Amino acid sequence: QVQLVESGGGLVQPGGSLRLSCAASGATQRINVMVWYRQAPGSYREVVARITGGGSIFYADPEKGRFTISMDNAKNTVDLQMNNLRPEDTAIYYCYADIGAERADYWGSGTQVTVSS
Repeated sequence: QVQLVESGGGLVQPGGSLRLSCAASGATQRINVMVWYRQAPGSYREVVARITGGGSIFYADPEKGRFTISMDNAKNTVDLQMNNLRPEDTAIYYCYADIGAERADYWGSGTQVTVSS
């Protein structure tokens, strides 16, 4: 029923910006949490930022001050504005959603972010 569709990845120079978007299409129940993860080659998948349906926000320490997560509850979308990007930010970025009373998990297929000069 629910599909998460990510967009906005690409190639950007160090210091540049990207905005990632994730749309939870087909969601008919409450979205409890939406999260942006990333995974670089040889690394664990890690949380970048998350936001609850009630508006509570968490950022990983390296991203504080550079990244901003936001949610449009009416459209069931979540965005991640990424500024002052570094080569270390290079990774596949994944959208995750926890939806409904049963807390069903959904994952997007990922979008590649490459930061390079």
